[in-house]
Amino acid sequence: MTAVGAGGTSLPPMAECVVIGGGVIGVSCAFRLAEAGVGVLLLDRGELGGGSTAKAAGGIRSSFTSRVNVELGLRGLAAYSAFSRDFGTEIDFRRDGYLYLVTDPADVPAFERCAELQREHGVRSHLLDPAEAKKVLPLVETDGVVAALWSPEDAKATPDAVVQGYAKAARAHGAKLRTGVEVTGIERDGDVLTGVVTTAGFVRTGAVVCAAGAWSGRIGELAGLDLPVRPYRRQVVFTGPVPGLPESVPLTIEMPSAFYFHREGPGLAMSFSEDDTDDGVPSFDTRYDAGEWLPRLAELAGRRIPAVLDAGIRTAWAGLYEMTPDRNQIIGESVLLSRFFYATGFSGHGFQMGPATGELIRDRYLRRPPSVDIAELDVRRFAAGATSAERNIV
Repeated sequence: MTAVGAGGTSLPPMAECVVIGGGVIGVSCAFRLAEAGVGVLLLDRGELGGGSTAKAAGGIRSSFTSRVNVELGLRGLAAYSAFSRDFGTEIDFRRDGYLYLVTDPADVPAFERCAELQREHGVRSHLLDPAEAKKVLPLVETDGVVAALWSPEDAKATPDAVVQGYAKAARAHGAKLRTGVEVTGIERDGDVLTGVVTTAGFVRTGAVVCAAGAWSGRIGELAGLDLPVRPYRRQVVFTGPVPGLPESVPLTIEMPSAFYFHREGPGLAMSFSEDDTDDGVPSFDTRYDAGEWLPRLAELAGRRIPAVLDAGIRTAWAGLYEMTPDRNQIIGESVLLSRFFYATGFSGHGFQMGPATGELIRDRYLRRPPSVDIAELDVRRFAAGATSAERNIV
């Protein structure tokens, strides 16, 4: 018998695999699993792409500081460059590049090592002096900049379009996608997973993929597992038209302030990373609060792109980052609960890693060798005292 929730959402009584979360990670996993012949049911408490994906900057890069992140980023660039051809969905893919402005001389050696690592993987990253950075982006002021890392093949695309493309393809391969359904329990018999309890009824299943983003910690708790993923608010403003704005604007990040901007229509989207929260406590609060944040943003913007100060603010919003203790994602399969897979905690770079993650979860589910060695992304690294963090966080 099909379960029907209060809102009229129908669920099948059983599924081979239940994917929890309908952002880019979840729909990518659902598509790759369904494409491989797995019976998939995807559940999201809201709308597809309505969580962190809806408010992602859309950056796609290989300019990371670890081998595994460079490899995952490269797979994302390759997949998104061919997405409109492969999925029949236009995602506005543009290779405008990433430009990191380094303001602390002590950080230069780390960026030199970063560029060297990326070049070992075929990435055309290289260091620039301030004058060369100014040629890449004449709009930017380089006072106080001591060097820049330029990654010209990095790109940008539209996250919502990607979600819809993956969702359409997943459905075409038989996946069932249900929105407005919240998972409220995970049933287990010892270490064997037996089903999920939802607001629309119970679904018997022997496999779950947790791709719930900032809500993944809660899903882990329902399963009796510790997934150290916590939500932290990030705010972004969108300006009016900026005089002299070039057609191509790289996604530009000042380090170490993490002030960043990129083109959004005739204006710019701008933000910077505060301390994880105002009070040090994770929160699901997504209310925009200019408070002390906006004057600090204006100070950073005025120093780097003074032309933006006359553009005004068109709109602003707050969203959630799904952070882990070392700012790296957790991807793998639990050793404590059979067939419980996790793909979460991307700490701000989930969109660009969506394509690779879907393939990795499919391969782990099918017990195939992975295309990328992700042993270091296993959740058990935290119990072992892992300390290596991703430096290039936007």
